[in-house]
Amino acid sequence: MKSENIVTIIPFSSELTEPIKTLNIEWLKKYFRIEPKDERVLSNPKEEIIDKGGMIFYAKYKEEIVGTISLIKMNDGTFELSKMAVTDGVQGLGIGHELMQHCIVAAHESGIQKIILYSNRRLKSAIHLYEKFGFEEVLLEDGIYERADIKMEKIIS
Repeated sequence: MKSENIVTIIPFSSELTEPIKTLNIEWLKKYFRIEPKDERVLSNPKEEIIDKGGMIFYAKYKEEIVGTISLIKMNDGTFELSKMAVTDGVQGLGIGHELMQHCIVAAHESGIQKIILYSNRRLKSAIHLYEKFGFEEVLLEDGIYERADIKMEKIIS
């Protein structure tokens, strides 16, 4: 495999503020709508995620940022896996898997005890990926995201 075809996972930097927004808006517009919470977080990822103790990672493939994933701090032991997106043109290449794997390792290394996520059952490949990484369905509370009809969690050991 040529080196430019290798997926590299890189952390957030101030030069990479825009990709989290463009990548997430792409899939949100395709399947749902952009909610006010999305707009706030995606327009200010450093303030809304990084400065509050969270993490953002990007997938770089063929010298382009093609995917992103975030861990948003809920409290000292629990983080929300959020803002995960892989651009349409490279879906099916395992980039989502690479992002998830990196995120789980980072969570473990950071002492995070539990990761939660909100999704929609329409996103069958995403749900399958979460299950593959050991996420299990738990009771969904109201009012988090309009589009969410499933909540999942993973205990990090």
